[in-house]
This record gives sequence, structure tokens and C-alpha cells, in this order.
Amino acid sequence: MKKVKPFLILMTVLSWFSLAFAGKKSIKRFLPVSLFMAIVVTLVQFIAKKRRWWLWYGKRQPSVLASFPFTWGSFFASSLWIMKYTYGNFKRYIGLNLIWHLAFTYVGEPILKKFGIASLVLMKKIQLMYVFMILALTLYGFQIVKEKSSTYKNRTKP
Repeated sequence: MKKVKPFLILMTVLSWFSLAFAGKKSIKRFLPVSLFMAIVVTLVQFIAKKRRWWLWYGKRQPSVLASFPFTWGSFFASSLWIMKYTYGNFKRYIGLNLIWHLAFTYVGEPILKKFGIASLVLMKKIQLMYVFMILALTLYGFQIVKEKSSTYKNRTKP
């Protein structure tokens, strides 16, 4: 884990740094949905720990903290970027999420396991894909509700 720690720190910092290029409008528009999703994923991490869906290696307790670089780093930033480039085109959104999640599940997860960062325990890869796609649909739905409520607020202002 000692050799992996600099990688995890770098991954988190670069993910956050990439948001500087997203543009002020996009950050203002999609930051709430990215925060919401990071919170939901953190809650899913607690459920996953209790049900032993997957395991994050490391000495940090609770192990949800071990997932911090992924949840609040790359997952948070990628949620914002994916929303920026696909929101309004649901087919493109689902397609990009499917590709992204397939890559993580079938390429990224074995790499995480190899380097002793995380591994699936009682969850199969296809089940992980279902969890990811449900989260993706939740993300998109949250943004729709947010935008509709913003539109409603703008219409009702005197």
C-alpha cells in the first residue's frame, strides 16, 4: 500500500485539478449533482462494507476512507465531466457511462486487485455494472429535477 499511496494522492489531485478546465458555468451547473453523487457513493461504500460486496485494502478505518481517492477524486470529477459533455443527450450519456463503467469493471478492478488496493468479494462484475448504471441513472435524474426546479424558480420571480 505504501507504493500505491502516491498514486492515489496524485489521482485525487489531478482529478480536482482537471475541474479548472471545465469552465465556471459548467462547475456552477453540475457541482451540486457531483456532490450529491459523491455522497450517495459514500453511502453505497458503507453498505458494500457491511455486505462485503467489495473490499478496500489498507489500514484506514473505516475502509470507506480507503475509497476516498476514488469517490471524492476521480468519481466526483468524472461525474461533472460526463454531465458537462452529455447532459441533454440521454443516449450519449448512457453510452459513455456504459463504456466508462465497463472499463473500470473489467480493466480497472483487476488492476486495483493486482496492486492490493481493492477487490470484489461477494459481488460479481455484472452486479457491479448494475450498481454503476443505477448510480448513473440517479445522477441524471437528480440533474433533471435540479434543472426543472431552477427553471420553476426563475419563472416565479417577480
